[in-house]
Amino acid sequence: MLLHTNSYIENIIKALPDKPGVYQFYDETGVIIYIGKAKNLKKRVYSYFNKEKHENGKINVLVRKISDIKYIVVQTEFDALLLENNLIKEYQPRYNILLKDDKTFPWICIKNERFPRIFPTRNVVKDGSLYFGPYASVRMMNTLLDLIRRLYQLRTCNFNLSKENINKGKFKICLEYHIGNCKGPCESYQDEEDYNRTISQVQEIIKGNIHSVTKQLKPLMFLYSESLDFEKAQIIKEKIELLEKYQSKSTVVSPTISDVDVFSVLSDEHNGYVNFLKVINGAIIQSHTVEIKKKLDESDEELLIHTITGFRQRFGENAKEIIVPFAPETDIPCVTYTIPQKGDKKKLLELSQRNVRYYMTDKQKQKDLVDPERHSKRILSQMMNDLHLSASPSHIECFDNSNIQGAFPVAAMVVFKNAKPDKKEYRHFNIKTVEGPDDFASMEEVIYRRYKRLLDENMSLPQLIIVDGGKGQLSSALKSLEKLDLRGKISIIGIAKRLEEIYFPGDSIPLYIDKKSETLKLIQYMRDEAHRFGITHHRGKREKALTKSQLSEIENIGDKSIQTLLRKFKSVNNIKNASLEELQKVVGKSKSEIIFNYFRKK
Repeated sequence: MLLHTNSYIENIIKALPDKPGVYQFYDETGVIIYIGKAKNLKKRVYSYFNKEKHENGKINVLVRKISDIKYIVVQTEFDALLLENNLIKEYQPRYNILLKDDKTFPWICIKNERFPRIFPTRNVVKDGSLYFGPYASVRMMNTLLDLIRRLYQLRTCNFNLSKENINKGKFKICLEYHIGNCKGPCESYQDEEDYNRTISQVQEIIKGNIHSVTKQLKPLMFLYSESLDFEKAQIIKEKIELLEKYQSKSTVVSPTISDVDVFSVLSDEHNGYVNFLKVINGAIIQSHTVEIKKKLDESDEELLIHTITGFRQRFGENAKEIIVPFAPETDIPCVTYTIPQKGDKKKLLELSQRNVRYYMTDKQKQKDLVDPERHSKRILSQMMNDLHLSASPSHIECFDNSNIQGAFPVAAMVVFKNAKPDKKEYRHFNIKTVEGPDDFASMEEVIYRRYKRLLDENMSLPQLIIVDGGKGQLSSALKSLEKLDLRGKISIIGIAKRLEEIYFPGDSIPLYIDKKSETLKLIQYMRDEAHRFGITHHRGKREKALTKSQLSEIENIGDKSIQTLLRKFKSVNNIKNASLEELQKVVGKSKSEIIFNYFRKK
C-alpha cells in the first residue's frame, strides 16, 4: 500500500524497473530536493511510501514534498554511486549530504601547460591541471615543495612558453637561470622532453613513490661515475640522499604494505567525520579528515561509501585495496575491502580511527567554546536517546549509601543541572529507620524522605533519578516512588559498578552503554561525585563519634563539657596537649584537673 501519494506518483513507482540506477525527487516548483542511488530502483523508491510514519522526521517531511520522480538506469550499483555523487555536486539538493567545503585546504598544482609550473593553491580549477592534496598541514606541503625545488630545476615564471613564442625570442633568461634554479626552457636551453621527465619524477614523489624515483636516479649516478663525470654523479647522489632523508621522516608502517587507502568513520546526531590515510611503500604520505553535514540521519555505511567514492574521483585515487572498519555493501570494481583483525593493517586502521576521533572532539570543542550551552544540550540530547527518556534530563539527582559494617550509615545525594554539578543542592542523609548494613532499606528511606519533602514544599522534581547499585537498590527506590505516587512520573535507573550495567524498572536485562559515550561518562561522574560526597560525610561523622567516645571515658565529664572542649580545641589531641591553665579557662578548675590528670596517666 502506497501512502502520501497521488495517482501520478503511484504510476511512476509501478513503472520503475528492478535495475540499479539513480532516482531524483522533485518538489512542486520543479526543484530537485533529493538524489539517491539504488541497487533496485523500484524497491528503494517504494520504501519511501510504504510507511505511515518513518522513524526519522526529516524523511517524513521529504516524502510529503515529493511531486515528481525521475530516474536514470545504469549497469551496476557502483555506476549508480558515481552518477549519484556527480549529480549531488551539480545540483546540491537540500536533503542530500555534502562534504563540507574544503577550499581552505591547500593543494599542490601541476599546471596544464608546456613546461608545467608546480605551485601551491587553494583554488581547484577544472582546466586539465593535476592537483594533489588537499593537505591538512601547510607545513607538510611546503616541506614537500621545498624538497622538489632542491631536487629539480623547474621554472617559476608564468610566461606562455609556446613553441611560437620561444622561437620568436620573446623571453630572456632571468636570475633563476643564473643562480641554478632553472635550466632556461624560455630560450630553448632545456627541451620539453627532458623537462617532462623531471615532471614525471616530481609526480611520483608527491604520490609518495620515493623508491621508484631513487631507482631511476641510482643507475644515472653510476653512469656518471663510470664516465668520470664526478660532479654530476655527486649532484645525483645528493638528490638520492635528500629523498631517502625525506622518506625516513614519513610515518613508516611496513614495507610489505605497498599501496593502500585507509578509511574510518565516526558520527554524531548532526555530522559525520571520515578520515583518509594514503599509504605508499610502507609509509603514510597523506592524511585528511572531512566533516559531512547529515541531512536524513544517514548511517555510517552511507557516509563511508559516499566519502570513498568522492575521494577516489576528486583525488584520482586508484588503490586496489581499501582498509575499512566494516565492508560497505557497494562493491567498487577491482577493489578489495580489508577489515583487519591484527598486524600492521590493524594498526593503520586504529591510527585512522584515532585521527577521526581527535578531529571530531576538536570540532565539538570549538563549537562548545562559541556556544557553551551547546555542550550541555548535546550531552543531554544523547543521554535522552541512549536511556530512551521521554524528556531531556536537565535536572538529575544521584544517590549513594555509605556505611562500614553497618556503623554510622549515611547517604548522599548530588544534583546536576544542565549536565553540570549544582553543589549548593547537594544533600547528606543520616539513616534513621534502618539498623545494620541494609543498603536496600536505606535507599528506600532516603528516596522517600527526599521526594516527600519536595512534594510537601511544592518544589520542582528531577527528570531523572540515578541510584548507585543494581536491581536491588533500584527496586527499593521504586517502592518509595510508588508510595508517593511518583512511579512513571520520574525516570529512574540504577548503575551497577562491576560492568557499569544500567538497569531500568521492570527489566532484568541491563543496558550496556558504549564506554566512550558521553552519557556513560556523565553517569559515572555523578555516581563518583555522590560516593565522594557521601564518604566525606561518613568519615566526619565517624571521627566525631570516635572523638566523643574517647572523652566520654573520663569520669564526671558530661556531654556539655565535651562539646565545649571540642568547640575550643577542635580535637582530642589538642585537649591532651593543653596546659592546666588553658583547660581551666574553658571548663573551670575542678574539671580541668580531672581532664589534665586523666591524660597524664594515659
